[in-house]
Amino acid sequence: MIQSIQNGKVKKWNKLKKKKWREKTQTFLVEGPHLIEEANKSSWPIKELILTEDFRLGFDPGELPVFRVSDEIMSYLSDTETSQGILAVCEMKEIPFRSSFKRVLMLDRVQDPGNAGTIVRTADAMGFDAVIFGKGTVDVYNEKTIRATQGSLFHLPVYRGDLPEWSEQLKKLGFSIWATAIEEGKPFQSLQVPDALGIVFGNEGEGVQEKILTIADERVYIPMKGKAESLNVSIAGGILMYYLQAQA
Repeated sequence: MIQSIQNGKVKKWNKLKKKKWREKTQTFLVEGPHLIEEANKSSWPIKELILTEDFRLGFDPGELPVFRVSDEIMSYLSDTETSQGILAVCEMKEIPFRSSFKRVLMLDRVQDPGNAGTIVRTADAMGFDAVIFGKGTVDVYNEKTIRATQGSLFHLPVYRGDLPEWSEQLKKLGFSIWATAIEEGKPFQSLQVPDALGIVFGNEGEGVQEKILTIADERVYIPMKGKAESLNVSIAGGILMYYLQAQA
């Protein structure tokens, strides 16, 4: 039973709130029974379980190290207002990009973790093959991002990297690239949907960067009848992904 915030284990777990430490250790924190059970069911490597004294696991931990901590420490480590009594330290998992992939969504400098996580969740629901987080996009292993995915992080391959480079590589694999943009854009319904498609959504304020717009085969936008100037990026993503899966 760990009761001191000064405990070495507690200090290491708390460091995982910082991207730098997550990258160094290639591990990250997951909070809550639902997310941890999804990670376990999806065979993501769990290194350690952290539980409050009274918490009862819903699955057999096998030989996993299990640490019991006080409520005070759980609250200290928790990213939520009310802790759920369980945390896990998971290893980052690299999933090879498959030649069979046909639908890929890319995020260009999307900085809100709720938006980014919701897009991953929606891409999972709409049958997309992968999501790519470009440079400047919030860290996929940020606790708020993970929570917003509602477990889809463990079902859907998520990659990170330079989006102009990814776009060029996808084109070599036979993908067409659509970038969302009002200027010089076409209504998305007016275009024939290609067999293999990568679609880019941009920063909430600045849109898709010019370098990617230059690479893109098409610029697309969502026609709107009302007076709103724009849509939330996760809502726009949901509209386009629903349309594209219906056309598949």
